[in-house]
Amino acid sequence: SDLLHAGRRSGAARRSNLYSAVGRVVRVPIARLTAIAFRTLVDDLHLRLRERGFRDVRPSYGFVLLEARSHPLGVVDVARLMGVTKQAASKLVDSMVGANYLRDVDADDARARLVTLSPRGRRLLSAVEEIYRELEAEWAQAIGSARVEALRDDLVRVLEARHGGLPSVRPAVAC
Repeated sequence: SDLLHAGRRSGAARRSNLYSAVGRVVRVPIARLTAIAFRTLVDDLHLRLRERGFRDVRPSYGFVLLEARSHPLGVVDVARLMGVTKQAASKLVDSMVGANYLRDVDADDARARLVTLSPRGRRLLSAVEEIYRELEAEWAQAIGSARVEALRDDLVRVLEARHGGLPSVRPAVAC
């Protein structure tokens, strides 16, 4: 199945590794499972993006592109979103403009640089949504469509209860 790629172990062999760090655990913590699922989905996403010709996408780009869908962003916005300095955010924006995923917007204040999605950035986000549909279809092959939709609904419910709505997707806070 596409869900279990070559080189990945299946079943009991894979589950035993989940427990090895702390000894035998009766139930795997949801945090660990969602972290593993997230990492798997993101790794598979980037593999498929490369196969579709998006070979220059860095993991940090997705956070900025998702936020730029709804409104232009300044470097300060990017710094806040990514949890980095304005200088680091400026370099990230420069690389994304250079790769033609973002484009500069004329700002009223020449000191405030604003960027928005470029046509290539919109094509990338469309490809991402298509790939996520493919990956979710693979999950549905494993557990059924109804279970995938129930999982989505449950996660939305938990996140909305915790945050009062769905928050922006952002990178992990550096330790």
